[in-house]
Amino acid sequence: MHGSQDAAADRRSPLALKLAAFVRLKAEELAQLERLQRRCRRFDAGAELLHETEVGAKAFILEEGWAVSYKSLADGGRQVVDFQIPGDFLGLRSLLLRMSDHSVAAVTEIVACEIDAAELQNALATAPRLGMALLWAVSRDEAMVVEHLVGIGRRAPLARAAHFFVELHQRLQLAQLATATSYACPLNQYLLADALGLTAIHLNRTLRRLRERGLMTLKAGTVTIHDVAGLTALAEFESGYLDQAPPSV
Repeated sequence: MHGSQDAAADRRSPLALKLAAFVRLKAEELAQLERLQRRCRRFDAGAELLHETEVGAKAFILEEGWAVSYKSLADGGRQVVDFQIPGDFLGLRSLLLRMSDHSVAAVTEIVACEIDAAELQNALATAPRLGMALLWAVSRDEAMVVEHLVGIGRRAPLARAAHFFVELHQRLQLAQLATATSYACPLNQYLLADALGLTAIHLNRTLRRLRERGLMTLKAGTVTIHDVAGLTALAEFESGYLDQAPPSV
């Protein structure tokens, strides 16, 4: 009995795994969630899924791979807003706003499932517990953006980088894509530097300091955390904004 339940859990989508941290969804709610993820497409690395100022842009659920959301600047530069991992929404606000307020591109080859607005509305109307779980996921994404703003504006570079890698670790663990001390990280130095508000040279110095302190290394696309407690302390990481506690009702 337990074996069959575990096998079924293993087949759940990354979004279902993430939502499971908030609420235990019933079979019919999981079925509705899966219906939201029927129209899946594969995109090459570098492909743009949403373009800033695009009218009537689509929204997606990321199933495989990594994506980046960003704002473009008048001088041709850009500011990374966040990175998306499996189980995250891409451009969900595009279903509510006339014009997309940011761009989204694939960092790696990805599989993304286009969200049908009518099906989403139906799910929210007929499955309120699922709707609350989706609202939790969206609220969590917004909280991360706020935390990133604090990091860019107020944290020292070393603590900022430590916070970034600890947060990624916790996010990936929720999607069952990280071990207790390591995870794959396909982000190149330019994306990382952009996300952290550092130059590539300053980023490399910062990563070297983290390595020399015996806290973590980033090598060949893998982050290895040698001292979880030490890295978390350096980051002054408080996980409340990633609240994964179940609802009180």
